[in-house]
Amino acid sequence: MSKEMIIYAGSINRDHVHMLTGIPPQLSVSRAVQYLKGKSSHKLLSEYRQLRKRYWGQHLWARGYWVASSGNVTDEVWKEYIKNQQPPDPEDDFDVV
Repeated sequence: MSKEMIIYAGSINRDHVHMLTGIPPQLSVSRAVQYLKGKSSHKLLSEYRQLRKRYWGQHLWARGYWVASSGNVTDEVWKEYIKNQQPPDPEDDFDVV
């Protein structure tokens, strides 16, 4: 099965991620989320030693997710919404590079 997903927009906060994603019609939303979480977790933990130490024996991502289809709203509206999801100034050294 092809997993050719497209991420059109994204915003990263301390405790959640906003993404506007296109998935192929034969791929269920739950499988797409499972795939995205699995691949991103593997890549992040393999590239960042401090994450590997912090999450040793644990899961990087929480079990849940929230999804909405963009059928009633244009992709441009969703992109603008995601662009405006800027995190508040952090109290520590949290930084997305």
